[in-house]
Amino acid sequence: MKMNKMRADVQALLFLLPFLIVYLLFTIWPMIKGVQMTFYKWTLIKKMDYVGWSNYSKMLRDQEMWDALWHSTIFVILTTPTMIVLAIVLALIANRKSRMQKFYRSIFFLPSVLSVAVASFLGLFVFQPYTGLVNSVLHLIGILNEHREIYWLTETNLAWIAVSLITLWWTVGFNFILYLSAMQDIPDEIYEAARLDGANDRQTFWSITLPYLSPITKTIAMLQIIASFKVFLQIQIITGGGPLDQTRPIIQLIYQTGFKKNDLGYAATMSYMLFAILLILSIIQYAINNRKGANT
Repeated sequence: MKMNKMRADVQALLFLLPFLIVYLLFTIWPMIKGVQMTFYKWTLIKKMDYVGWSNYSKMLRDQEMWDALWHSTIFVILTTPTMIVLAIVLALIANRKSRMQKFYRSIFFLPSVLSVAVASFLGLFVFQPYTGLVNSVLHLIGILNEHREIYWLTETNLAWIAVSLITLWWTVGFNFILYLSAMQDIPDEIYEAARLDGANDRQTFWSITLPYLSPITKTIAMLQIIASFKVFLQIQIITGGGPLDQTRPIIQLIYQTGFKKNDLGYAATMSYMLFAILLILSIIQYAINNRKGANT
């Protein structure tokens, strides 16, 4: 019996070996080298001098870094709750039985098949002054007079709104599908029993639908937080981090430090700081979920 189990383990290991080799070479080894880079003055050309912990002490004193981290946090605050609410609303609409059900499901998911570059350039077109879609509609319905324009991409608060709306439109489809799938797993008998007891749609939503969606909501919230902290390309294309670096997130600062200022060592240090933040957030969420699961 033991020999059979050992033989099965060896066979399983042999099947896993190609993946493990690739994973070690292209994931674990680069991570180890990345940690090494944080202790050196490292350029695009070669490894320079050993600097010890100076990159870390420099990072703690770097106001630019803290500003960029705050900008990423702003983006997380703007998009995460909004994404959850929007995805639930769209899933509720698409889950209702009607002739338009297939159309709703297709149209809500469709933007998520676009690349980030395509979605960002569409956003540029939509929010441009004078010729942009949003301002043109506002002129058409009389909210803006013909001599006034809203400069969505050059005013800090408006730029955040524009980037957030574009990102939500582009990425909501994935979360919408997750919620729709979760809603379809809720047994119809529960809704029927609630209606027999006199519950209306609002009451069934708050008492049945939302509690059933709680596990997937926790997962989506964590995924959205991580994705929002990693925001880069849409801001790079739409605002370039402006005006005056007021929408520059931490990933954009890491990119500029590494590839424009030619300081890969310090860029790697900031990257691992962000990794540590996301790891801590993931551990906190895991601990909270486990505690709630144990209590129930």
